Amino acid sequence: MTTPPETSSTLRALVVTAHPDDVDFGSAGTVASWVADGVQVAYCVCTSGDAGGFDDTPREDMPRIRQDEQRAAAAAVGVSDVRFLGYQDGRVVADLQLRRDITKVIRELRPHRVISHSPEINWAHLPTSHPDHRAVGEATLAAIYPDARNGFAHPELLREGLEPWTVRELWMSESPEERINHAVDITDHFDAKLAALAAHRSQTAHLDDLQGMIRRHLARTAERHGMTGRLAEAFHVVDTS
Repeated sequence: MTTPPETSSTLRALVVTAHPDDVDFGSAGTVASWVADGVQVAYCVCTSGDAGGFDDTPREDMPRIRQDEQRAAAAAVGVSDVRFLGYQDGRVVADLQLRRDITKVIRELRPHRVISHSPEINWAHLPTSHPDHRAVGEATLAAIYPDARNGFAHPELLREGLEPWTVRELWMSESPEERINHAVDITDHFDAKLAALAAHRSQTAHLDDLQGMIRRHLARTAERHGMTGRLAEAFHVVDTS
């Protein structure tokens, strides 16, 4: 496994996801561990989750509900900066507009690390490879390299005073297993992850054993990466500097 630089109070991290709750299923334990170590973390959610939900909640209410849930979930792991780009759930494509919008957030926040979705299909666990996830992963990768660091890309951002910025690391969740090269022990932050997931009531209230399901998944991940008896989240980490 790779050994990314140690977390410290000098680091800033950005999580870019497709939908509210994506970060909490994939990375909330890791985020909680970073926050505990003094890392400044912000979220950028590309949609408002308007196609989500499992009951008869009016569709027009869903974006507000899910944004509120994501803010509450973020607070559970110590994150207060949550931004929504407003793309339509289920119709995200990795076009120049999305790349520009993610580049803008990167230049505004100047993160050293970015977590996002893998742009690849994980054939072993297809539900994680939602088309929106892959599109956001592809657009985020392009925003990190070359867009955010290239002053000639999206020149209107320079006119807004947003100077180029080079992200050091990209952490991709939902990658095919053969790509995984780093696992984070989140045992001490499991309760925070669970609280974040429970905040997404529109998505998780119908699950009979959320805690057991998540614990079993994290235990299997830890076992695969040599952390028997622990709980872990796993990533494909790439040096993007």
